Amino acid sequence: MHALMHPANDAATAADAATLLALRAGGGDARAFTELARLLARPALAQCIRILDDRQLAEDAVQEAFARLWREAGRFDPARGSFAGWWRRMLMNCALDGRRRLRPAAALDEAMALADDGPTPARAAETADLANRVQAAAAELPERQRAALALFHGEGLSMQEIADALETSEKAVEGLLLRGRAALKTKLKDLKDEME
Repeated sequence: MHALMHPANDAATAADAATLLALRAGGGDARAFTELARLLARPALAQCIRILDDRQLAEDAVQEAFARLWREAGRFDPARGSFAGWWRRMLMNCALDGRRRLRPAAALDEAMALADDGPTPARAAETADLANRVQAAAAELPERQRAALALFHGEGLSMQEIADALETSEKAVEGLLLRGRAALKTKLKDLKDEME
């Protein structure tokens, strides 16, 4: 059957292509590295934005990850694991390093002072307030809890994939998610009461 009829085949083909390009880049093939970077750039940026909640820091993290990928591509060994997992771990390390450098979030008053083009200013203000409060609560979480939540809920990764990316066990990921959700629930309790 045609490959377009099987999305799983497309994903497997893309994974195989990335692995082959990584192996060629590891041998010093700059053209293969350029193609690999083109393949990985958009999803990497989206993932880093979810974790860092700051586009500039996310771009910096992706750039650093690509610099590391170029320097360390020769160390990738497909016998030890998938390229996707190896790359995700490298990207997560760069994103978490960027998270450590993250400046404090703007005060709610400053965020509310921004003009909005929305058709109903009152509704836009409510939506912005809700988003800011949720983001502020998430920003207070320890970085590994935030990363685990972003990878699980934002990226839809499995526990094992998250464990690989964060270089920990599945049981530890379960704990990170549990503690992160509990902390968010506590931090957002007043918000829930207001909305009821």
